[in-house]
Amino acid sequence: MNRFSPVSLCIALSVLSSPGWAQSVVPMKGQSSQQTQADINECNSIAASQGTSTSSSSSGGRLKGAAVGAAAGAAGAQVRGNQHDDAYDRVDDDRKQDYRQDRAKETAAAGMVVGGSRQRQERRADQKTTQANTASAYSSCLQGKGYQVNP
Repeated sequence: MNRFSPVSLCIALSVLSSPGWAQSVVPMKGQSSQQTQADINECNSIAASQGTSTSSSSSGGRLKGAAVGAAAGAAGAQVRGNQHDDAYDRVDDDRKQDYRQDRAKETAAAGMVVGGSRQRQERRADQKTTQANTASAYSSCLQGKGYQVNP
Protein backbone atom coordinates (compact mmCIF):
# COMPACT_ATOMS: atom_id res chain seq x y z
CA MET A 1 0.00 0.00 0.00
CA ASN A 2 1.32 3.44 -0.93
CA ARG A 3 1.90 5.77 1.99
CA PHE A 4 2.23 9.49 1.86
CA SER A 5 5.06 11.20 3.67
CA PRO A 6 3.93 13.53 6.48
CA VAL A 7 4.91 16.59 4.42
CA SER A 8 2.97 15.37 1.37
CA LEU A 9 -0.01 14.59 3.53
CA CYS A 10 0.09 18.05 5.12
CA ILE A 11 0.28 19.74 1.77
CA ALA A 12 -2.62 17.70 0.44
CA LEU A 13 -4.69 18.40 3.53
CA SER A 14 -4.01 22.12 3.43
CA VAL A 15 -4.98 22.40 -0.22
CA LEU A 16 -8.20 20.48 0.35
CA SER A 17 -9.22 22.01 3.67
CA SER A 18 -8.42 25.69 3.37
CA PRO A 19 -10.87 27.93 1.52
CA GLY A 20 -8.37 28.95 -1.15
CA TRP A 21 -6.08 30.95 1.12
CA ALA A 22 -2.91 28.92 0.65
CA GLN A 23 -1.77 26.32 -1.81
CA SER A 24 0.76 24.62 0.41
CA VAL A 25 1.60 24.47 4.10
CA VAL A 26 4.94 22.94 5.06
CA PRO A 27 5.67 22.08 8.71
CA MET A 28 9.03 23.58 9.72
CA LYS A 29 9.21 22.29 13.30
CA GLY A 30 8.46 18.61 12.71
CA GLN A 31 4.73 18.86 13.45
CA SER A 32 2.73 15.66 12.98
CA SER A 33 -0.02 15.45 10.37
CA GLN A 34 -2.62 15.53 13.17
CA GLN A 35 -1.05 18.65 14.68
CA THR A 36 -0.84 20.25 11.24
CA GLN A 37 -4.51 19.58 10.56
CA ALA A 38 -5.47 20.95 13.98
CA ASP A 39 -3.39 24.10 13.34
CA ILE A 40 -4.91 24.55 9.89
CA ASN A 41 -8.43 24.24 11.33
CA GLU A 42 -7.64 26.68 14.13
CA CYS A 43 -6.13 29.22 11.74
CA ASN A 44 -9.14 28.82 9.41
CA SER A 45 -11.45 29.61 12.34
CA ILE A 46 -9.38 32.58 13.47
CA ALA A 47 -9.17 34.04 9.96
CA ALA A 48 -12.88 33.49 9.28
CA SER A 49 -13.93 35.14 12.54
CA GLN A 50 -11.65 38.09 11.85
CA GLY A 51 -13.15 38.45 8.38
CA THR A 52 -16.70 38.59 9.68
CA SER A 53 -15.88 41.00 12.48
CA THR A 54 -14.11 43.49 10.22
CA SER A 55 -16.59 43.57 7.36
CA SER A 56 -18.73 46.65 7.15
CA SER A 57 -22.09 46.69 5.50
CA SER A 58 -22.99 49.79 3.57
CA SER A 59 -26.72 50.35 3.35
CA GLY A 60 -29.20 52.95 2.31
CA GLY A 61 -27.37 53.93 -0.88
CA ARG A 62 -30.52 54.16 -2.98
CA LEU A 63 -32.37 56.13 -0.32
CA LYS A 64 -29.46 58.54 0.12
CA GLY A 65 -29.16 58.93 -3.64
CA ALA A 66 -32.88 59.62 -3.97
CA ALA A 67 -32.75 62.27 -1.24
CA VAL A 68 -29.75 63.99 -2.82
CA GLY A 69 -31.37 63.78 -6.25
CA ALA A 70 -34.66 65.22 -5.00
CA ALA A 71 -32.93 68.13 -3.29
CA ALA A 72 -30.84 68.82 -6.39
CA GLY A 73 -33.89 68.64 -8.65
CA ALA A 74 -35.91 71.05 -6.53
CA ALA A 75 -33.00 73.46 -6.22
CA GLY A 76 -32.29 73.24 -9.96
CA ALA A 77 -35.93 73.93 -10.78
CA GLN A 78 -35.87 76.99 -8.53
CA VAL A 79 -32.66 78.26 -10.16
CA ARG A 80 -34.07 77.75 -13.67
CA GLY A 81 -37.23 79.53 -12.64
CA ASN A 82 -35.26 82.45 -11.24
CA GLN A 83 -33.35 82.78 -14.53
CA HIS A 84 -36.62 83.74 -16.17
CA ASP A 85 -37.71 86.33 -13.61
CA ASP A 86 -40.47 88.02 -15.57
CA ALA A 87 -42.27 84.87 -16.68
CA TYR A 88 -41.60 82.94 -13.49
CA ASP A 89 -42.97 85.73 -11.27
CA ARG A 90 -46.27 85.67 -13.14
CA VAL A 91 -46.77 81.93 -12.63
CA ASP A 92 -49.07 80.81 -9.85
CA ASP A 93 -47.28 79.59 -6.67
CA ASP A 94 -49.03 76.21 -6.93
CA ARG A 95 -47.66 75.76 -10.46
CA LYS A 96 -44.16 76.66 -9.24
CA GLN A 97 -44.48 74.08 -6.48
CA ASP A 98 -45.73 71.46 -8.95
CA TYR A 99 -42.79 72.18 -11.25
CA ARG A 100 -40.27 71.87 -8.40
CA GLN A 101 -41.88 68.64 -7.20
CA ASP A 102 -41.87 67.14 -10.71
CA ARG A 103 -38.20 67.94 -11.15
CA ALA A 104 -37.46 66.58 -7.67
CA LYS A 105 -39.23 63.29 -8.54
CA GLU A 106 -37.31 62.92 -11.80
CA THR A 107 -33.93 63.56 -10.24
CA ALA A 108 -34.77 61.44 -7.19
CA ALA A 109 -35.26 58.47 -9.50
CA ALA A 110 -31.90 59.11 -11.14
CA GLY A 111 -30.28 59.62 -7.75
CA MET A 112 -31.69 56.31 -6.54
CA VAL A 113 -30.04 54.50 -9.47
CA VAL A 114 -26.70 56.22 -8.87
CA GLY A 115 -26.89 55.61 -5.11
CA GLY A 116 -27.62 51.92 -5.63
CA SER A 117 -24.70 51.60 -8.02
CA ARG A 118 -22.32 53.25 -5.56
CA GLN A 119 -23.56 51.01 -2.76
CA ARG A 120 -22.85 47.89 -4.85
CA GLN A 121 -19.37 49.19 -5.70
CA GLU A 122 -18.63 49.84 -2.02
CA ARG A 123 -19.82 46.35 -1.06
CA ARG A 124 -17.59 44.75 -3.71
CA ALA A 125 -14.60 46.76 -2.51
CA ASP A 126 -15.36 45.83 1.12
CA GLN A 127 -15.62 42.16 0.13
CA LYS A 128 -12.24 42.23 -1.64
CA THR A 129 -10.61 43.91 1.35
CA THR A 130 -12.16 41.39 3.73
CA GLN A 131 -10.96 38.47 1.61
CA ALA A 132 -7.43 39.88 1.47
CA ASN A 133 -7.40 40.47 5.25
CA THR A 134 -8.72 36.97 5.90
CA ALA A 135 -6.07 35.37 3.68
CA SER A 136 -3.37 37.41 5.39
CA ALA A 137 -4.65 36.43 8.85
CA TYR A 138 -4.68 32.74 7.85
CA SER A 139 -1.10 32.84 6.54
CA SER A 140 0.16 34.84 9.52
CA CYS A 141 -1.46 32.41 11.95
CA LEU A 142 0.17 29.38 10.31
CA GLN A 143 3.55 31.12 10.06
CA GLY A 144 3.31 31.96 13.76
CA LYS A 145 2.77 28.27 14.48
CA GLY A 146 5.93 27.27 12.60
CA TYR A 147 4.76 26.55 9.05
CA GLN A 148 5.95 27.81 5.73
CA VAL A 149 2.97 28.99 3.72
CA ASN A 150 3.37 29.17 -0.04
CA PRO A 151 0.60 30.95 -1.93
